[in-house]
Amino acid sequence: MTRRIDALDVLRGVAIMGTLGTNIWIFTAPGGSAEFLQFGGGAGVVETFLRFLSNGKFLGLLTLLFGVGLELQYRSAVRRGLTWPGRYLWRATLLFVEGALHYVLVFEFDVLMGYAITSMIVAYVVGRSRRAVTAWMVAAGALHVAMVALLTAALMAGPAGGGTPIYPQDGWLDQVVFRLRHVAVFRAELVFIIPMGIVLFLLGARLMRAGVFEERGAGLRRRLIVVGLGAGVPLNLATSFAGPAWFAVDRYLLAPLVALGLLGLITSIVLGMGGAPGVLRRGITDVGRTALSCYVFQNLAASVLCYGWGLGLAERFDGLRPWWVPGAWAGICVLFMVLSSLWLRRFSRGPLELAWQWAYQAPALARRP
Repeated sequence: MTRRIDALDVLRGVAIMGTLGTNIWIFTAPGGSAEFLQFGGGAGVVETFLRFLSNGKFLGLLTLLFGVGLELQYRSAVRRGLTWPGRYLWRATLLFVEGALHYVLVFEFDVLMGYAITSMIVAYVVGRSRRAVTAWMVAAGALHVAMVALLTAALMAGPAGGGTPIYPQDGWLDQVVFRLRHVAVFRAELVFIIPMGIVLFLLGARLMRAGVFEERGAGLRRRLIVVGLGAGVPLNLATSFAGPAWFAVDRYLLAPLVALGLLGLITSIVLGMGGAPGVLRRGITDVGRTALSCYVFQNLAASVLCYGWGLGLAERFDGLRPWWVPGAWAGICVLFMVLSSLWLRRFSRGPLELAWQWAYQAPALARRP
């Protein structure tokens, strides 16, 4: 059990740092989030390859892990004889509020709101029969593929990013107003995250039940590696260089396939390690234990580093793009690995996790005489 939990913490840490690997290209672009709405157009060969290394893969991995977490919550409720989904819906509501605040105050492409909505749906499905769960996965998967196909056809029919709003770099309050004004544009990704999330949440729960994080799951992990990395990586690399029209296929279809391979590979490595963890593994594990705090912190740190109301490095170092971007990513990752490790010396949870846990327990505490 301990080793399985260790593997999950490492996977969460990798997913959080990998998510920054995608988002850092948005923060470091002089055009800000407007560049993302160009669907990767205009990037050179080196930048396209560097983006390929993270784009969508760690979003997929994080989504799978949210499904694993939901499965653990479901098991805990069943074991304790509690009504399901019961208070889990309050947990999902808090996640939605956290995501909404993160969107308005920090970052246009927050994923927590999408995860919150998805978890509310999946909470009613996860405990049903295998046949019912499979039917949900097939239906959501078919909807997701159809939406990706429609977007791909639209991108092939016309240029991407037409009419993209100009992102304000210099004023934090200007950015807040900008996000509120263009909420429909920047929350459009939720349309893709929710059907994809239903599939990956349920798949994560199913993999958990199949023992993928235990020794008995070695064969399953090997199959995930072969399919996800052996087949998914070459296809994903091809679509990364195929042009902006293939953006949706690249990010929302093939990248989640690669995420399955990463889950199998990283879990196998963690389970195969002996002895005490080294500095790197401890740092990644601590990030995984404070995943919510690190997710918000990394976007806040990147904003301060890159935008004009902070250090303004996006504009200053534009001539060094893409070479300085991996350095910025690595520096932020090292910073929050150190901070999370220092924090966990005194506390059992991250700062946002502690606040979130207090808010989750507050209604029950208020009802006590």
